Amino acid sequence: MSEKTPEQLDRLRRRAAFLREREEARALRDRIAPRRARARQLREAMRWATYHH
Repeated sequence: MSEKTPEQLDRLRRRAAFLREREEARALRDRIAPRRARARQLREAMRWATYHH
């Protein structure tokens, strides 16, 4: 595996932090609005069934 430059490492760190925060925000939203969360999960399941066979 090739060595990563400091810029690439910084970008990867920032991306990981962003994804972690996004996941936390989604979990918080799901707790606040469970019906909306269920609807989102159903939409994702339908999208998955439609495009990923």
